[in-house]
Amino acid sequence: MRVFIVHDHPEPASFNGAMTREAMAALAAAGHEVVLSDLHKMGFDPVSDRRNFVTVKDRDRFRQQTEEAHASERNGFAPALQAEMDKLLWCDALILQFPLWWLGLPAILKGWIDRVFAVGRAYGGGRHYDKGVFAGKRAMCALTTGGSSPAFSAEGMYGRGIAEVLFPIHNGILAFCGFTVIEPFAVHGPVRISDEERATYLARYRERVLTLATAPVIWEPERAAG
Repeated sequence: MRVFIVHDHPEPASFNGAMTREAMAALAAAGHEVVLSDLHKMGFDPVSDRRNFVTVKDRDRFRQQTEEAHASERNGFAPALQAEMDKLLWCDALILQFPLWWLGLPAILKGWIDRVFAVGRAYGGGRHYDKGVFAGKRAMCALTTGGSSPAFSAEGMYGRGIAEVLFPIHNGILAFCGFTVIEPFAVHGPVRISDEERATYLARYRERVLTLATAPVIWEPERAAG
């Protein structure tokens, strides 16, 4: 299996960093191919503007989707973005590794999606959900939260479970673009748990990444489209 990990955390010694290292080591040892985009290490710019492109459709007014469609037809994306698009096409499975901030994606990862999931390359022309560009590929969110597990429940302080919190990502981004979405792997409050508990989580995560092809599915493009 070819696995693409997009890692978002500014601190290499974070638990997110430990999860990514565990995943890469496990997958490589099992003979899988792994590619990593460490967004902070890369200095990835999350801001979308004309720097996304080496082509221009309309010089007078910037419409991102118009420019994306034009660039898709003419191989007109900036090299840094084209490299990320190529990784998406290459992989069989995508892992988004991040800390949950304000119940959503951190800015650099959201910006990566904004810039890389472009019209003509990730969707467009009726290519979404069951007809999506990435149909046949799997995707998983692997994340940490600041809040405890009970906080992410109907009775907890957030009033909803982690799957509901991640719905815009699972359905509005991944399933929309054709991915089959795997059940997320969430570690709640890693800074407040013991070393033994963190080791247990890492062992469980190793098992998860080695079963990406058969892991439980929560969103399939066909179901989302219906």
